Amino acid sequence: MLPKGVLIPIGGNEDKGEEDNEKYTVEFIQESILSHIVREAGGPKAKILIIPTASSIPIEVSENYLRSFSQLGCTNLKVIDIQTRKQSDSDDVIKAFQTADCIMFSGGDQSRIVRFIGNTEAHRILMERYQNERLVIAGTSAGAMAMSKEMIAGGSSKEALLKGAIKMKSGLCLVEGLIIDTHFIRRGRFSRMAEALATHPSLIGVGLAEDTGIIIENGNQFKVIGSGMVILFDPSKMTHNNYDILEVGTPISIGNMVVHVLATGDEFTINDRKVKVLPLEGNFI
Repeated sequence: MLPKGVLIPIGGNEDKGEEDNEKYTVEFIQESILSHIVREAGGPKAKILIIPTASSIPIEVSENYLRSFSQLGCTNLKVIDIQTRKQSDSDDVIKAFQTADCIMFSGGDQSRIVRFIGNTEAHRILMERYQNERLVIAGTSAGAMAMSKEMIAGGSSKEALLKGAIKMKSGLCLVEGLIIDTHFIRRGRFSRMAEALATHPSLIGVGLAEDTGIIIENGNQFKVIGSGMVILFDPSKMTHNNYDILEVGTPISIGNMVVHVLATGDEFTINDRKVKVLPLEGNFI
């Protein structure tokens, strides 16, 4: 059964919630992105639950989210900073997850989201409602990366394409066909995604630039939003991938990895891997 919920992963605007200047800027804090989230959730009256679990400065980040959503007319806002697995099984968290129209995960460290929420009662409710209701689940940076089943948990872009340089973990399993990476253009994460797909060649890589996201409907179709680019990696037609036979630390070689560059309004279907781009208007030289 196709899920009835909506996923909105966003590429972020800050680095992993660990820098001091995060308190001054919510990741992806462009009104265009926020307005899409509010619209998909049902408008300004929607119940929006903010989860800053990934961040190292959750109070400051939460205040910025509250201020930013309020500027769009939202009044039904709630913050829950989940910092233990026990908290994810508490009555307060369970009720909040049961009643929210939109659950928004901040940036920071994606492993914290999985560590404190994965395989808890809150996670079970999240999965159940995503399958059966039009629940909107949004996330920026780490919050976006945690959505996939196979999650990039760490690894330097400079060392990527050496076997073992990228760390992979299980994510929240909201979408199984994708591996999502963020801050993609600015941080040069092409090689990081290529290595992740060498280890999981049946999946599709989605590299999200900052101030850029995708709206995933029915777990299968998505549309690009925001001002940047989405880089898609399709390894289904690879002619060469020597990952399995190499020793750790050895350079990887990959042949015929298909790459698509999408911009706002462009669409992609996951199951049949079809790209639909907006038609060009006017005369171009």
